[in-house]
Amino acid sequence: MVEFIQLLINGILLGSILALGAIGATMIFGVLRFAHFAHGDLMAVGAYFALAVVTIFNLPVLVALPVAMVLTAALAVGIDQVVYRRIRRVQPVILLISSFATALILRSLIQMIWGSSNQVYATGIQMPWRLGPFVLKPDHLLIFAAATGLVVLVHVFLTRSRMGKAMRAMSDNMNLALITGIPANRVIMWTWAIGGALAAAAGVFLGMDTRLHPVMGWTLLLPIFAATILGGIGRPYGAILGGLVIGCAMELSTLIIPGSYKPAVAFAIMVVTLIFRPQGIIKGAA
Repeated sequence: MVEFIQLLINGILLGSILALGAIGATMIFGVLRFAHFAHGDLMAVGAYFALAVVTIFNLPVLVALPVAMVLTAALAVGIDQVVYRRIRRVQPVILLISSFATALILRSLIQMIWGSSNQVYATGIQMPWRLGPFVLKPDHLLIFAAATGLVVLVHVFLTRSRMGKAMRAMSDNMNLALITGIPANRVIMWTWAIGGALAAAAGVFLGMDTRLHPVMGWTLLLPIFAATILGGIGRPYGAILGGLVIGCAMELSTLIIPGSYKPAVAFAIMVVTLIFRPQGIIKGAA
């Protein structure tokens, strides 16, 4: 029972990271109607942006987090303007292939600038906290608190701001939203900015929990897509729920299978969801 609860705690932590990535991925799909395969590498770029700030200015990683989010948001908007905007009206498969190419370019740039070896934000041994039979790293509480705060900010933005409501309207029915005069280009720009910022946050939190390496975002892309599909494509709140479910399922699966097979659990959940409930837990976009 103790092991089950410990794995559940770890799953909630992983789920909060997946949820941030999935919110961005599902918003991009909801507005632009294509699966962004470079989203995981945006996470990695954001994590390395934070590493650069930590290394150059000797700042704590949580102080570097907002800088990394702004830089990654600007990068995501720039990629859209330079690459995706020019081919947005062509067949979706062209956008898909372009996002694959973008992912490879971002990954190669990381390896050229920072190298291919593992890196960490802070050296030394971090003493865990013991709460009875349970073990918790101080970083885990910081990650969960910061992720929860970002989710709350996204909720406030989507429900209280005019741009947030416009983004939700375009995700629900793009044609109707355009007829009512919603500025499509501004909505798309904000979608990329928020998606990039949340991807950076997810990458930084993943780097705090484990360590940084160039393929860190790519390895997490499948669980993020699984969370997006499970929650309902185009549904940010579904992405949060899907991320938590996928994270807990991946960690709890180690009770019966080796830990190296955790990504297979996310893949299995994604396939089952596509077969039996393709609209997701919260009915998503078609």
